[in-house]
Amino acid sequence: MQQAQFKIVFTGELMPDMPLEAVKANLAVLFKTDPSKVERLFSGQAAVIKSKLSSQEADKYIGALHRAGARAYKEPEHTTPTLSLVQTDEELAAAQGDNPPAALMTCPKCGHAQSQANECSTCGIIIEKYLARQAQLHESAAPQGASATVSPYAPPSANVSEAMPRHGDLKPFSVTGRIGRLRYLAWSLVIMFAATGLFGVAAIMMAISSTMGLICMGLIGIGMLVVSVQIGVQRLHDFGWSGWLILLNLVPVLGSLFPFVMLLMPGSREVNRYGSPPPPNSRSVKILAALWLLLIISGLVAALTIPALVEMRQGAGF
Repeated sequence: MQQAQFKIVFTGELMPDMPLEAVKANLAVLFKTDPSKVERLFSGQAAVIKSKLSSQEADKYIGALHRAGARAYKEPEHTTPTLSLVQTDEELAAAQGDNPPAALMTCPKCGHAQSQANECSTCGIIIEKYLARQAQLHESAAPQGASATVSPYAPPSANVSEAMPRHGDLKPFSVTGRIGRLRYLAWSLVIMFAATGLFGVAAIMMAISSTMGLICMGLIGIGMLVVSVQIGVQRLHDFGWSGWLILLNLVPVLGSLFPFVMLLMPGSREVNRYGSPPPPNSRSVKILAALWLLLIISGLVAALTIPALVEMRQGAGF
């Protein structure tokens, strides 16, 4: 036996003490529809809210409508068409056949998937305004004053080099760094004085033990050579030259002239590939350089005058 079916009929009657506008608002929320469609229920005609319901289902609908403030009735199902806000299954199928499903879209803010619309049903943003705002923020984040078209041949505008100090550090026992002419003379004089004193100590040790004395002299000579090469390389760096050019001192003839080049040629006042210029010369450096020049001049004068004095003594019969 087929189960009896019922329909929910509403004629516009209200529950006691329920204002009309409040009932309309409640029905719009209950049916999730526009208030304009709810107005059709209060036209004075009987409206079918829902059809093809069992008795229990119809009672649930009646209870929900009564709580919303609308007095509805449960009636047996009839075939006579009446006004209804609720579409039947056949009507839904026909509507879907006439109107294909809308294309889906994703909200650019919350990622909610929905049919095409100007407003997101989840976060409530106006999609067009949101996209325009994001584009405006992206443009404002671009560097100020940046050219619209940048030439691919333009040099980089960023500072890609490290900030070099105004003056470099002094490193007497290293092949890195730079020294000027006066400091080269001063350090050479210090090496000569130190070697003279150490050779004197080695001579005393040789008087005690010839083997120990020779070993000490060899170590002193190697140490003097290493330090001399180190300060010579730093002097070449002041020109911007490679330190390997110090080996030119071993070339015959050229080796006798190259030390004068190292002594007389001025260095660069700017930063080169070997670092910043050396610091200004101190008073002690100037004094030592002057003593070294005095020794050189005295040696030249002695080299010129001593032979002449010897010849004069020999001519005088001494």
